[in-house]
Amino acid sequence: MTPLALNKVYRKMKALVVMALSSLCVTAALADEAPTDVASRNTPIVEDYTYSTHLDVAKVVSMSSIPEVCEVVPVKMEYEDSQGQRHILNYHVMGNGCSNG
Repeated sequence: MTPLALNKVYRKMKALVVMALSSLCVTAALADEAPTDVASRNTPIVEDYTYSTHLDVAKVVSMSSIPEVCEVVPVKMEYEDSQGQRHILNYHVMGNGCSNG
């Protein structure tokens, strides 16, 4: 093979390597930016309750226990909405340790 032909082969190989690396970078960038529907459905949405919070509770998955103290305590409820999306709702309740006397 002549040096001129060898130079052409090297240029073509360099171009192929650059194209392959570019496509890898683009694929990785797109994978980071566009979550799939399955991934977004499995990741719970965490929200804090306010009086204006619209609740769409189709199924309660779990609730944290309320401690035996006489004060306001934070609790969590995990639930699924009517679309099957999981949510974690943070809210506050009065503890179960108060006596009425």
